[in-house]
Amino acid sequence: MKKLLIFEDKIWFLYLRDNSIVKPKLNTLSFFSGCLGLDLGLKQAGMNHLLFCENDKFCKETISTNEPKIPLIDDILKYSSDDIRNLIGFDKNQSPDLIVGGPPCQAFSTAGKRESFKDPRGNVFLYFIKLISELKPKYFVIENVRGLLSAALKHRPHNMRGDGFPPLTEEEAPGGALNYILNELNNSGYKISFNLYNSANYGVPQTRERIILIGNLDGERVPYLKPTHEQGNEFGLKKWLTFKESVKGLKEKEMNYINFPEKRLKYYRLLKAGENWRNLPSNLQQEALGNSYYAGGGKTGFFRRVSWDKPSPTVVTHPAMPATDLCHPKKNRPLSVQEYKRIQQIPDDFNLAGNTLQQYKQIGNAVPVGLGMAVGKAIINHMNGNIWNENELLGFKYSRYKNVNDKYFF
Repeated sequence: MKKLLIFEDKIWFLYLRDNSIVKPKLNTLSFFSGCLGLDLGLKQAGMNHLLFCENDKFCKETISTNEPKIPLIDDILKYSSDDIRNLIGFDKNQSPDLIVGGPPCQAFSTAGKRESFKDPRGNVFLYFIKLISELKPKYFVIENVRGLLSAALKHRPHNMRGDGFPPLTEEEAPGGALNYILNELNNSGYKISFNLYNSANYGVPQTRERIILIGNLDGERVPYLKPTHEQGNEFGLKKWLTFKESVKGLKEKEMNYINFPEKRLKYYRLLKAGENWRNLPSNLQQEALGNSYYAGGGKTGFFRRVSWDKPSPTVVTHPAMPATDLCHPKKNRPLSVQEYKRIQQIPDDFNLAGNTLQQYKQIGNAVPVGLGMAVGKAIINHMNGNIWNENELLGFKYSRYKNVNDKYFF
């Protein structure tokens, strides 16, 4: 038996059998949707998607194949906030519950040139901020790379810094881009929390780290995502999931993958699970790396075999690039598309458009499904007033880095 309740223009169902209230799914707009990694997690948490937005040819085909009934638009710059309201059947006074998006990260990535908002992709980021301010969702989520934390609003070339040049301005200083984003959204009425999250802490068999910003329009800060797993046993949580656990049941004959060049296989045949170039005989290390041998940094991605008993490293858009190799623990091949999907928690039967390289790229750019679900649960719990106390896990390491959250930044 159930009764209808009307509250804040929404219909709730009160089930008298156990006195529980089942709230409707939150209306969600997804931008920069990619192959739907974040959105699959949000859907599992209870979100109702009204719109996807994606400009990549193959990602669009992936979205259309798997979610044919949900409207899909392409270039975000072609649509005003009024256009979007019309597309989802909202009048000018209606707002979605949630807007999510991971704007292109190359403008902020430490692996790129870091042109920030001078990069056209950075300008797309600014337009996304504008849409959030105009559409006024109750909550927003912005996902991006760690480089956003230290990116400048205006990039000054390195050859124009130091002796003989003026000091960096506030806009040119590290963190200037994030400061600008936070100020714009704060001025629109949002209370914002953010942190750098290691996906392995949320049941993902991968140590991928991403910055997640969550904004709330009612002025109350949303707590950090509550971890469910840990590397050790300090907090009584579940242990990190391993690569071996994630790929259980996959059959070699069903794998799709590219191949390493034969000249590199010579070295892989000498390495065991979890090893990399440093485990090669000393007389072969320089030969294997070539000129990269003299480069700085740890170079841990060169000739890297994934461990069986640890989470996978971050899956990248190409598993056979020399500096970011992802070789199977035992087989002399890169990880397969099917293994990539398991690591990112994308369902086995989820259809990906394009050839093998295009499928790697889509998966490698995605947010892990488990991290997306953690985001969705955090928002739903906050809306329901079920707010966890972060001091319960005081000292927990959300990522490998310190001072990468709103409490430090503000």
